[in-house]
Amino acid sequence: MAERSWLARSLDVVERAGNRLPDPAVLFLILMVTAWVVSNVLARFSFVEIDPRSGQPIEIRDLLAGQSLTAFMATMVSTFTSFPPLGVVLVAMLGLGVAEHSGFINATLRAAMAVTPRQLLTPALIAVGILSHVAVDAGYVLVIPLGAVIFYAAGRHPLAGIAAAFAGVSGGFSATMGVPSSLDPLLAGLTQTAAHLVDPSIVINPLNNFYFTTASAIFIVLLGWALTDLVIEPRLRSTAVDGDPANLPTQEPLTDAERRGLRVALLTAVAAGALFALTLMGDDTPWAAAPNAEGERLLLTSNAPLMQSIVPIIFIGFLLPGIAYGMSAGTIKEHRDVIAGMTKAMSGMGYYIVMAFFCAQFIYAFGQSNLGALLALKGANALREAALPMGVTLAGIVLLTATVNLLIGSASAKWALIGAIMVPMLMQLGVSPDLTQAAYRVGDSSTNIITPLLPYFPLIVVFCRRYVQSTGIGTLVALMLPYSISFIVGWTGFLLLFWALGIPLGVGATYDYVP
Repeated sequence: MAERSWLARSLDVVERAGNRLPDPAVLFLILMVTAWVVSNVLARFSFVEIDPRSGQPIEIRDLLAGQSLTAFMATMVSTFTSFPPLGVVLVAMLGLGVAEHSGFINATLRAAMAVTPRQLLTPALIAVGILSHVAVDAGYVLVIPLGAVIFYAAGRHPLAGIAAAFAGVSGGFSATMGVPSSLDPLLAGLTQTAAHLVDPSIVINPLNNFYFTTASAIFIVLLGWALTDLVIEPRLRSTAVDGDPANLPTQEPLTDAERRGLRVALLTAVAAGALFALTLMGDDTPWAAAPNAEGERLLLTSNAPLMQSIVPIIFIGFLLPGIAYGMSAGTIKEHRDVIAGMTKAMSGMGYYIVMAFFCAQFIYAFGQSNLGALLALKGANALREAALPMGVTLAGIVLLTATVNLLIGSASAKWALIGAIMVPMLMQLGVSPDLTQAAYRVGDSSTNIITPLLPYFPLIVVFCRRYVQSTGIGTLVALMLPYSISFIVGWTGFLLLFWALGIPLGVGATYDYVP
């Protein structure tokens, strides 16, 4: 047996160390108690850092104080039930469960594998993951599990498929595959608010990073492709797939009944899609957001009913063709079979629901304590006081964001804190808010895939366990660490190249700020 490379051995160490950690649910419980204790200690101190959200010196809230504990108890149920990923995952899985139970997904992928070149599976999967950002968080519950299915059906390791999809969906979160995401106007609005501290007249275009993020998508696809095929998949050769064979996809030729089912499912999907498209037409469509300042009613904005209905659309989009396929192929004979598919999907989510409960409680407690905000502000102030060369400062923003990202999941929360300091500071040095925001976006994406505090991280562990039952936090972190490090280094260099060559960052964007 050939000697394993230093990289493989290093990742093995990371995996073993990570898997020695407690069960993810217990780990979140431990982290929550730790946050309580640390907040109790730090609440006794005063800090000079100004919280941009209040304009007052930041304060650490004592989570062990009577009022904090009673508030925690009073909101425990609502914290769990309102945990954003919980509803997204469970509703989407109801539709996916029917489609999977009927055999629709299995048959569709086998048909697709018959015409898709095996060597192009990886870049196509990463690209689809990046494109899924249009649908907000849908990629986590749709693209990532399908990545495993596609790879396994093609005779490749399913965890490599999960890794590639996760790299596109989460590692490439700030990239855009030619289509703006809901993140663009969100970040631009916060950037403009921060910039107004120096120049109240400045206007930030929501597409101010669009050219850079679109070019970044190509970069992420190519880099992710190389890492998956050359680093991740070879390392996984010694990892046996030991999931339940009954629940794993097959690669047998399609039967006549399956072909008939696919034709009926396709016709059903086309008909449903056409009817839905009709409801989107016209200026008075109920799917559009309320008129903005220019009087426009937009569809692809975060407050539009269309974008808020992505998960229900996914549910129906898999439910209808799944039922149509099953009735035609003979795998669904009555309504009870449909309910059985949903029930089976929910039964597989039990472990995730338990983890989500503890994850939700920790995220609530950590957010209430202001510990993450304190870390972000101290890091931003240290970067400002260092007075480094501009290229180094931009790289510093990336690293600061990547570090804070390990503790604060929300992109808007991080940028509201960091941006309020970095944007005005760099404007005074002649750097445009557009460039500062671009540096932030690189750091915001790169470490999503290695932090267990990402709300969807426990879900990815569950997906992995369908194929490799021993998967733990360490397994997933070791799987994704090469992507994270490569994205931080390579993507930062890509941004600095953009800056050095003067390639436009986006619509109406500049590199320099001139008062």
